[in-house]
Amino acid sequence: MKHMNSEVKEERTSNKKRIDLFLVPIVLIAAFLNLFKIWADEYANAYYTAAVKSMLQSFHNFFYASFDPGGYVTIDKPPVVFWIQTISAKIFGFHGWSVILPQALAGIGSVLLLYVLVKRTFGVWAGRFAALAMALTPIVPAVSRTNNIDSMLVFTLLLATWMLFRAVRTVKFGWVLAAFAMIGVAFNMKMLQAYMVLPAFYVFYVVATKITWKKKIAFLTTATALMLAVSVSWAVVVDSTSADKRPYMGSSQTNSVLELAFGYNGINRLTGNTSVTGSSHKQPAQTEQQTASSETKQNSNSSADSSQSSNQRKSSFSQKMQAPGGGNQNGMFNTGNPGPFRLFQKGLSDQISWLLPFVIFSIVGLFAGVKFKGPYTAKQKESLFWLAWLLPVAVFFSIAGFFHQYYLIMLAPPIAAFAGAGAVALWSMYKQHNDWKSWLLPGGILTTAALQVYIMSPYVSSIGVAPIAGVGALGVILALVLAIRKQRKNSLTNYLGAAAMVVLLAMPAYWAMTPIIYGGNSMLPSAGPDSSSGMGGPPSTATNSKQSGFNGMQPPGSSSGNSSSNNQMQPPSGSSNGGQMQPPSGSSNSGQMQMPGGSSNNSQMPNSFSSKSSSSKRKSGGMNAEVNQKLLNYLTKNNTGEKYLFATTDSTSAAPYIIKTGKPVMAMGGFSGSDPILTVSKLKAMIKKGEVKYFYLSGMGKGGQSDVITWIKENSKEIPSSKWQSTSSSAQQGPSGNGTLYEITLK
Repeated sequence: MKHMNSEVKEERTSNKKRIDLFLVPIVLIAAFLNLFKIWADEYANAYYTAAVKSMLQSFHNFFYASFDPGGYVTIDKPPVVFWIQTISAKIFGFHGWSVILPQALAGIGSVLLLYVLVKRTFGVWAGRFAALAMALTPIVPAVSRTNNIDSMLVFTLLLATWMLFRAVRTVKFGWVLAAFAMIGVAFNMKMLQAYMVLPAFYVFYVVATKITWKKKIAFLTTATALMLAVSVSWAVVVDSTSADKRPYMGSSQTNSVLELAFGYNGINRLTGNTSVTGSSHKQPAQTEQQTASSETKQNSNSSADSSQSSNQRKSSFSQKMQAPGGGNQNGMFNTGNPGPFRLFQKGLSDQISWLLPFVIFSIVGLFAGVKFKGPYTAKQKESLFWLAWLLPVAVFFSIAGFFHQYYLIMLAPPIAAFAGAGAVALWSMYKQHNDWKSWLLPGGILTTAALQVYIMSPYVSSIGVAPIAGVGALGVILALVLAIRKQRKNSLTNYLGAAAMVVLLAMPAYWAMTPIIYGGNSMLPSAGPDSSSGMGGPPSTATNSKQSGFNGMQPPGSSSGNSSSNNQMQPPSGSSNGGQMQPPSGSSNSGQMQMPGGSSNNSQMPNSFSSKSSSSKRKSGGMNAEVNQKLLNYLTKNNTGEKYLFATTDSTSAAPYIIKTGKPVMAMGGFSGSDPILTVSKLKAMIKKGEVKYFYLSGMGKGGQSDVITWIKENSKEIPSSKWQSTSSSAQQGPSGNGTLYEITLK
C-alpha cells in the first residue's frame, strides 16, 4: 500500500508540472488532420445527419434517435453519439461541420489520452511517440472527419482504460465501477463492438491489482453487472414501450433494440449472415452482402471503360462475388479474404497496418524474459493489457464475415501504444545488450519499411515511384547502418535511430492527409489516394485522382443527362436479386457498395466517381444528398395537411429532404428498405387519416415491402413527370427501374 500511495503522490506532483512542449505540435497535427476543412462537408453522412435534424425537433425524436421528424423509424444504432451530435448542432447551429465536430474532437482527445496512458509507465518519449503514432494512423483522422460513430467509441473506451489504470493504481473499487460503466456507455454508441476490449480489462485487472482473489472476483462481478445494466438500460426502456408510442427500431426485423444489438449489429458481423427474414414478410430481406447501397447512381461523367459490354462485366463480376466477407482478391468493400494475414492484404493494410511489423518486434522485446507465474513489472502488466486488446480485435477482423474498413480504428490504440512503448524499449535494448535483443530494433525497422513498400506499391500511378523507393531504400540503409554500429554510444547513432522513426512515420502521415488532399467520403471513410471513393483500395480506372465516391448521384426526380445503357451497372447473369453490383471492368475495387449503418440496398455502382472538390460546399453524404427543387415545390404546394411530405422505400431518397426542410418524410422500409414496418392495412389507415398521400418509388428497397409497393402501384394515380421532374427526361436513373411519383387518396 505504501508503494501505491507513493504512486498517487507522484501522479499528483506530475500533474502540476508544466505542459510537455513536445506534445503541443503532436496535438496541433492531430487537430489539423481531424478538423481542417470539415466545414466543406455540407451534409456529412446524410443518413445520420437527417436523424440529427429530426432529433432537434422534439424530445421524443431525441430520445429514440428517430431518423425522420415524424417518428416513424429510428436509425440503426443506439443514440448516445447522436445525442452528442444533436447537442452540438443545438449550440453551433445545424451544419455538416457541427455534427462532425464531436467526432473530430474525440479523435484529438484519443491522442491525448493515449499519451497520458503510455507516458506514466513507459516514459515521456514513449508517450510522445504513441500519441504521434495514433494521430498519424490513417484511418483515425479519416473516421474522425465524419459523423460516423467509431471515433467517439474509441475515445470512450480509452477513457474507460484511464479509469481502469487508475483503479489498479489506487486500489479503489469506485474506479473499477466507473471503468466498466463507461464500457456500458460505449455499448450505447455501437453496441457489441464496445465489448471487444473486455478481455483486456479482465486480464489486466486480475494480473495487475494487488488484492485477494476473493475481492477480485467480487469486484469484477459487480462491475460487470453494472456494465450490463448500463448497456441495456436504453434498450429495456425502448423495448418495453408500446410499439405504437415510439418509432420502429430501424434495421431490426422484430422491432427490438436487443435483437438489433445481438443480431444485426452483433453476431451477424462475425458470421457475415446473408439471409434474414422479416417477422411479417417471408421474403428474404436484402442484406449487407447480397445487395449494394441504394444511393450509388450513375453520374453523367462516364469513364473510359463505359464502352465495354455489360456481358463482359457480368462475367468478371460473377466470378468475384463469392464468399461472405470477400470472395475475391480485395474482398467485399476491400476488406480482403478471411485468414491470418488479412490485415496485410490490400485495402486494409494501408488503413491500419503501417507499423504492425514494428509492433510485433516491440511485443517480443517488451515480453522478453517474462515468466508465466510472474512477478510482473508495471511495464509488463500494461503491455499485457494492450496485447489483450490487440489480439482479440485483430482475430475478429481476420475472420469476420462483414465489416467496413473504418471499423479498423479499434486497432489504432494498441498499435500506437506498442509503437511508442516499443520504440523506447527496443532502443534501450539496442544500446545496452549484445544478445539477440539488440537486433530487434534494426529488424523491426527493416521489416516495417518492407511492408510499407508493399502497401504503397499498388498506388504507384497515384503517388509515383519516388516515395516508395525512398522509404524502401532509407529503411534498408538505416537498418543496416544501425546493425553495423551496434554498441557505439555516440550522437550519430542517436540521430540514426530518430531518422528511422521519421522514415517509418512519413508515409502513414501522408496517408492520413489524403482525406484532405483528395477529399473524403462521409459514408465510407477510408484513407488513401482514392479516399473520396469510399472504397479505400488501390486506384480504380477513374481518370480523376480526386474522386468523390457518391457525389455523382442524382436526386429523386432528376436525370443525369446520360441514359446510355453502357453506363448502367448490371447484376450478375442469372441473378434474381438485382442488387449485386458489377464494378467497372478492370477496376481493383471489386467489392459491393455499402451504406452508412452497415446495411445495404439495391443499387448500381457508378463507372466513375466524379469530383466536386471545387465546390465550396461538398455534399459527400454518400446518399442522394441533393434535393430536386421542382419535386419539393410540387409536394409542398399540393400538401393539404398530410403529416408526411411524401413516402419512399428507404432512407436514401428521404434523407436530403429531411435535412433540407425539416419535414417528415417516410422511409417505408427503414434504412435499406427491408424492414418489415409497414403493412397494407396500416398504410390504408394512414392514408385515410390524411397522414400521407404521395409516394416516390424508384424500384429500390423492396425487401420485406413488396406487397405494400404492389398495393401502392395498383391503387394510385401516377403524377406526370413534367410536373415534378427537374428535366424533360421521363425517367430518373434508378437501381432497378424508373422513379415514379404516385398519389393515393382514400375515403
